[in-house]
Amino acid sequence: MNALEIRDLSKEYPHFCLDHLNLTLPGGCIMGLVGENGAGKSTTIKLILDMIQADTGTITILGRENKSDIRSLKEEIGVVLDEVGLPECLKAGQIGRVMRNIFKSWDDAAYEDYLHRLSIPADRKFKEFSRGMKMKLGIAVALSHHPRLLILDEATNGLDPVVRDEVVEMFGEFTRDEDHSILISSHIVSDLEKLCDYIAFLHQGRLLLYEEKDALREQYGILRCTAEQLRELEPSAVLGKKESPYGVEAMVRRDAVPAGFTLGTASIEELFIFMIKGDRHEPAPSREGRNNA
Repeated sequence: MNALEIRDLSKEYPHFCLDHLNLTLPGGCIMGLVGENGAGKSTTIKLILDMIQADTGTITILGRENKSDIRSLKEEIGVVLDEVGLPECLKAGQIGRVMRNIFKSWDDAAYEDYLHRLSIPADRKFKEFSRGMKMKLGIAVALSHHPRLLILDEATNGLDPVVRDEVVEMFGEFTRDEDHSILISSHIVSDLEKLCDYIAFLHQGRLLLYEEKDALREQYGILRCTAEQLRELEPSAVLGKKESPYGVEAMVRRDAVPAGFTLGTASIEELFIFMIKGDRHEPAPSREGRNNA
């Protein structure tokens, strides 16, 4: 069963539009939602959680429509938003006791273990925490009621590199259970590159590309050449390019580049930067777009 299915999802504001989004998160997998600020990541997550109303489209979570069953679904969803919404007057230990009365499957022992692993003091008030400490406590709460789906909006933001690496490892442990899945948005693309099975690129409310991470690495490469050599390629082969007095660096589709050209390996972060900041061409259809065709 798919953990999440988004079909034809749209939401329009005066100066922004999430434009007919289609995504599928298979069970047991981690999907990274990548995009610059204002790309539509948080809007998508708020729509999934039924915090705002969609103009068009449907959202199915763990086989159930979110609109008809969101209350019972919240038992099975762990959520960490960009701003962690916990009572500022309470200490971490007190927050655990509150959550025990909210979630039927709350696990005190697991919560204590996460507080210890993440070095979160149980006797300090939430309002005294730094942004990174608040984020760590939000992650501990989200994991401690044994959800099947984690939804994380910039959950690694504000964490120092050592803690961020530990949190990423915890998310990997979570999905070792094939019944567990994660949707995580972030502008720290290196975190997603280590963690995710699928990558979805959002830009100005549109899905530019959605594919398995390993397939993206196989499909795209970096070509360093002259402007004249680049013009020899079909325009559809070039995802984006950067020109300088010393030549051209381009993100290209490997299967569309003739023999004789040497291609470098492209990271997910480089692919993202080329798509957003380079002299961008329209990409090849995404995996989701092909599946819906």
